[in-house]
Amino acid sequence: MNCIRVNTGTSYDVLIRHGILRDAGKEIMKVMPNARLAVVTDSNVSPLYLRRLLDSLEQAGYNNIPSFTMAAGEDTKSLKSAGLLYQLLSQAKISRDCCLIALGGGVVGDLTGFVASTYLRGIPYIQIPTTLLAQVDSSVGGKTAVNLPSGKNLVGTFWQPSLVLCDPDTLSTLPEDVFADGIAEAIKCGMIKDSGLFDLLAHHDPHSNLEEIISRCVSIKRDIVEKDEHDTGERMLLNFGHTLGHAVENWMQYQRRHGQCVAVGMVMIVRAQVAAGLLSAAVLERLLQVCQKHGLPISSPARWEDLFEICRQDKKNTAKDIRVILLRDIGDSYIQKFSFQEFETFIRGGDNK
Repeated sequence: MNCIRVNTGTSYDVLIRHGILRDAGKEIMKVMPNARLAVVTDSNVSPLYLRRLLDSLEQAGYNNIPSFTMAAGEDTKSLKSAGLLYQLLSQAKISRDCCLIALGGGVVGDLTGFVASTYLRGIPYIQIPTTLLAQVDSSVGGKTAVNLPSGKNLVGTFWQPSLVLCDPDTLSTLPEDVFADGIAEAIKCGMIKDSGLFDLLAHHDPHSNLEEIISRCVSIKRDIVEKDEHDTGERMLLNFGHTLGHAVENWMQYQRRHGQCVAVGMVMIVRAQVAAGLLSAAVLERLLQVCQKHGLPISSPARWEDLFEICRQDKKNTAKDIRVILLRDIGDSYIQKFSFQEFETFIRGGDNK
C-alpha cells in the first residue's frame, strides 16, 4: 500500500491500494474512532459500492450510518444541491461530532467537502474517490466548490479532508470516456512536473500501472499544496489547461466531460506557445499523440470569441490580469501574467478558433 502524508493546516494520509474499500472501516476507525458517520454518494456509485462501504463500516463497529444519494452529473455541483444536502443533514440530526464520507467522483467530493466546510461552521469529512480523475486530483488538496451559471468552481472553500482512500479496483466499472477523464489530469501532472509520468502515459497501458500513476499524481499535488495551500502562488500550476478547459466546459453547458475539456485547454495553450516561439513544436506533437492515444479530444467547436468572456471569470484572475500556466518543456511549468488584451492576442496567435 502507498501512504502519502499531506502536511497542510490539517494533516492527513492518502492511502492507495487495490481492495482498500473493503478495509475502509478499519482505516477510518484509526482517524475517527468516536465520530458518527454519514455517507454522501450519487445515483451511479450507490448501487456499485455503497453497500460494500457500509458493510466495512459496520464491521469496524460503526452503526446507524445514514446515507444520502444525490443525482449523478455535473448539475449536482450547485448551490441548490448544497441547500438540499444541508436540509438532509439537519433532518438526520447530523451534529458537530459527525464526519461525512464522500463516496464518488469529483462532483460528490467537491459538493460534500463544500457542505462539510460550511455546515455547523465546519465538520470533518473523508474522501473515498471512485473515479480516476478524483483519485489523481480532486480528492486531495482541500479545494471544495460548487458551480455558478457564469462559471465553474466560483463558490468554494479550502477544507482539507481527514483521510483519503483510493481503491484502484473501483475504476474497473468506469466507462472508457470517464477513465480517460482522469488520464487527462494525469497527463497534466506529467506536463507540469514529471516528464517520467508523461512518458509512462505515452508508452504504457495505464490499467497496468494504476497505483504508480495515482501515487505519482498525488505526490506532485502534495508537494505543491504543502507549499501553497490556499492557491496564491505555486498551486496555480495545477491549473495548467484549466482556464481554457473550464471555458470550453461552460460553453458546452457541461455536455463534454471535465478531463476532455482540460485536454483541449492544454492543446490550445501549448499551440499558442509554439506559435509565439516560446516552446518547441515537438512538445505539441507529443501532447497531441498522448491525447489521441487515450481517446481525448484535441479541439473544440467553440470559437475563441465564444470563450474569451468566460475566461474573464476564471478564479485566478484579478480585475485587470489573467494568470496562465505555460511550459518551458514537458515537466517544467511556470505562471505567466497577461493583461486580458495580451492573452487574447496570445491565444489568437495559436489559431485556436
